Amino acid sequence: MRLNEPVKKVSQNFLVIFASIIIVITILRQFLYPDMAFDLKSIYIIMAFSFIGALAGFILNSSINISEKNMRIRMAIHFIALETILISLGAILGIANSTSSILILALQIAVIYAVVRLLSWNNDKKVADQINEGLKSLKEKGGEL
Repeated sequence: MRLNEPVKKVSQNFLVIFASIIIVITILRQFLYPDMAFDLKSIYIIMAFSFIGALAGFILNSSINISEKNMRIRMAIHFIALETILISLGAILGIANSTSSILILALQIAVIYAVVRLLSWNNDKKVADQINEGLKSLKEKGGEL
């Protein structure tokens, strides 16, 4: 793995997470609080949470090939670490100061995590399909694998 690959992946994950949060909050505010606007402090907090979430992605990175079972275990550890870190940060910043706000934050993290995983899976599927098409065309031309 090249040195800039992890940086590229963290940047990509940061942007996906940040955009997902902004889109979800914008839609929810249209229904629940239509007169409420984003303030600069909220944007910075969302950016910080997104960046920390993207950095936690290093748990999933591996320089060696690992089995699917080990990858699933890493995903579970990543999810638990992400929930723990972000809820702790929310409690420290005073964003999550009651049981209900902690549960809502945990649910929001889970939904955004699911969206990011779904987008990642979709991207991986496209890459796998491209590789398979290339292998099929090579095989049809009589080439060896």
